[in-house]
Amino acid sequence: MRRISRKKRSTPANRAIAAAVALILGGGGLVAVNVYASAGEGPSGSSPPTRAQNAGSRLSTIDCPEAVNGLPEVPDGARGEVDRELAAMDTQITDAYRQFADRKEQIARDPGLAENAVLGPLRSKRTASLDRIAIAIGRVGERPEGLESLAGCSLRADGSRPGNGDGYGNGDGKGGDGGQDDGQGQDQGQNQGQSEGQGQDPGQGQDPGQGQDPGQDQGQGGNGPVAADFVDIQSVQPNVDRPRQRRGASRGTFTTDCGRNENGKFNPDNVIVAPGVSNGAHHMHDYIGNQANDAFASDDDLADGATTCRNQGDRSTYYWPVLRLQNGQDEDDVNADGGGRDQNVGEIQTPAQVTLKFVGSPVGRVTAMPRFLRIITGDAKAFTNGDANANASWSCTGFEDRRLTDKYPICPEGSQVVRTFAFQNCWDGQNTDSANHRTHVAFAQRNGRCPDGFRAVPQLVQRIVYDVPPGPGFAVDSFPEQLHKPITDHGDFINVFDDRLMKKMVRCINDGRRCR
Repeated sequence: MRRISRKKRSTPANRAIAAAVALILGGGGLVAVNVYASAGEGPSGSSPPTRAQNAGSRLSTIDCPEAVNGLPEVPDGARGEVDRELAAMDTQITDAYRQFADRKEQIARDPGLAENAVLGPLRSKRTASLDRIAIAIGRVGERPEGLESLAGCSLRADGSRPGNGDGYGNGDGKGGDGGQDDGQGQDQGQNQGQSEGQGQDPGQGQDPGQGQDPGQDQGQGGNGPVAADFVDIQSVQPNVDRPRQRRGASRGTFTTDCGRNENGKFNPDNVIVAPGVSNGAHHMHDYIGNQANDAFASDDDLADGATTCRNQGDRSTYYWPVLRLQNGQDEDDVNADGGGRDQNVGEIQTPAQVTLKFVGSPVGRVTAMPRFLRIITGDAKAFTNGDANANASWSCTGFEDRRLTDKYPICPEGSQVVRTFAFQNCWDGQNTDSANHRTHVAFAQRNGRCPDGFRAVPQLVQRIVYDVPPGPGFAVDSFPEQLHKPITDHGDFINVFDDRLMKKMVRCINDGRRCR
């Protein structure tokens, strides 16, 4: 066995919702959406604005503001409690999504259920969690005000703009916090050595799937992905722009071999984002390297943990969401948290190849990473948050001069699916983590230099290859409400290199050598 370690009286607003939902779920033409769940819940109690949208879109998920982005700097003394409450808020969303998914047809007939059974209870729970967060911060610092503005969520349609709702609900009239940048001036495309998209539509001129309606429920028990989430890689024009290395660049590389998770270590935890919380990720991760990694692992546990890395001086932990075939085959976690209970089903695929390579800076030398530095690249909630922190990169062997961010590739016969993560390569010189797990690291700017106050460190570039059948029959695990979208792909890394091996890595990269 794998180690997977009562009906309300009709109101004008409800009648408006009924009309909108009837059109969204089954009509034609254009519809007015983004109406509220009950009267007086729009700004200043006025009638809410409407937005026109193609009726072919379906209300498909729950869109909530990313609470961590609305918090002030969290004092160290409050961080543990805040992280646990943020993880609890993720669970609240997954539970509410289940309520919505189980009642889609009922909501189509009686849209008041959206407020009564889904959005209202969710808003109450989020309000309570946000209040506990404010109390926790207030114990050791200044209590933040106004966090209740982050409580309201909405229903939105697949394909609508993140953060808008573009559906209905959201008792405070606010959409998700999808467009927020972390202030690092990061440019993910540059740091992957690419310019992705460049104004082209990757899906242009080709059928997104097998002639299916792109809005049709399919995939993981109706939880996605949909046919429109896939594109034939051969229809994509080359779009990789390799950054020019300048005089003084650190041109070396250091490669570490930690296997492919052949021993099947999985769990749905995330010790970076949700330490001390079982099933904090609500999806299953592959783990290579450090074998002590679970929600409860301390730095000491990681330092003493066994490793699958060939060089025992590397006890780092590398993890990412598993990829599954949508082939109807049950996995051992079909009834487990992070698996079937969180709508992640199908046969987990062991990668055919994993390459972990550390590279240098195109403009200068790199300095050592601090031990226990934590880095998350990409955004597990990019479907609802927007792409400010997204860093997904999908391609096929033989076609790696073209990469996708928001589509899965359909590879031709004989070609394999490739996932690439290029991690942040600038460090603030002080912190191994930060309250939002992002602001202590950054991507270099377009000119290759780190933002002010940051220094270049070796950049982890992680390439994962899968031998899967040609066609649109696979997906990464995700939070249930993220619908297994490819843009939600992400990777996690904790540096547990010993000092000797880290120094060797830095010397190799700065000296322009290729080392292992």
